[in-house]
Amino acid sequence: MGNQITRIALPFQVYVLTQSTVAVGFLAAVQLVPILALSLGAGAVADAVDRRRLVLVTSVGMAFCSLALAVLALASPPSLPAIFGVAFLAASLASIDQPARSSAIPRLVPAERLPAAIALNQLNLQTASIVGPAVGGVIIAIAGLPAAYALDFVSFGAALAAIAAIGPLPPLGGAARPGLSAVLEGLRFARSRPLILSTFAIDFAAMVFGMPTSLFPALGLTVFGAGAIGVGLLAAAPAVGAFVGAALSGWVSGVRRRGRAVILAVAGWGAAIVGFGLATFSFPLALTLLALAGAADVLSAVFRSTIVQLETPDGLRGRVTAIHILVVTSGPRLGDIEAAAVAGLIGPQASVISGGLLCLLGVIGVARAFPQLDAHVAPPPLHGHAAGAAGGSGGPATGPE
Repeated sequence: MGNQITRIALPFQVYVLTQSTVAVGFLAAVQLVPILALSLGAGAVADAVDRRRLVLVTSVGMAFCSLALAVLALASPPSLPAIFGVAFLAASLASIDQPARSSAIPRLVPAERLPAAIALNQLNLQTASIVGPAVGGVIIAIAGLPAAYALDFVSFGAALAAIAAIGPLPPLGGAARPGLSAVLEGLRFARSRPLILSTFAIDFAAMVFGMPTSLFPALGLTVFGAGAIGVGLLAAAPAVGAFVGAALSGWVSGVRRRGRAVILAVAGWGAAIVGFGLATFSFPLALTLLALAGAADVLSAVFRSTIVQLETPDGLRGRVTAIHILVVTSGPRLGDIEAAAVAGLIGPQASVISGGLLCLLGVIGVARAFPQLDAHVAPPPLHGHAAGAAGGSGGPATGPE
């Protein structure tokens, strides 16, 4: 939640200082560059060191970035270059933190509980995505930007306490030295596993073609006539649906046809986006369809992440997770560009509908190109000590696909 407060405070501050949406776009680029540049190398580092210690170091660094933003916000006027510099540093630390944090989860729970653990992680994420920005807006309005950044800094106390309670997570077996050869080894492994590649491909298709976030202002203001509040509701609806989907996802651990579940979930996302584009006659119905899309998306994320984590040996999880993060990070941003470009040619509503239909075609294409996805069946769950050992060893859940 603290991170989400800063996510709303930073662009707000930059816009107030510059009155320029271009400057806000430059801030987004500043934050995206280190993620694209460092994630793969960060995955190699995560496979070579104690992941708990790495997350501890990055969390401390990100906490002090938030403190630095609070101090900068006290200046009159604040230094814009310094704000961009701290934002770049924070994004760099986050790009190192995420592969280590995500690849640590299979070491913390038995293999049969991994889907539930990932669902719980998604529930936390969606809760923060809903509550954090709302709290941030109130704090900014009442106490100002320095207080918002300071609250983020304080919130790291809970994170650091949780990390301290986890045992060490050193590499299992021989760890490769981080470097270009280690990165290439991770890429070769992912390329050699059609099942893993299929999860990347289907999510990328869904996000590039079926992600209409950049169209919400145009749709809310001109198509639905719902004003600024309506734009906010459009942006919040998928997160609300994802929250409900994650909260009701206790059944996912019992699903063994996880590949087929991914296909159905992504198809559900595409169908809901098409419905949203057609529902211009009813704003409540449009919001409901966006919420259904969010629920389908979070279920897809749970099943995809479970497949990737269990199909990857622990010694490669950081690197493969980093590739996953690159797909998840770049797909929505490319989707925003695609949706905006198409909307400039045929209008925002037609852009949404065509994007949803292309998403559905993408699902069919991925399913045909990667039959391993639909054919994938998770092994029967292990119990007791054997299950914990299986989860900790990080061996693939099934043989090569």
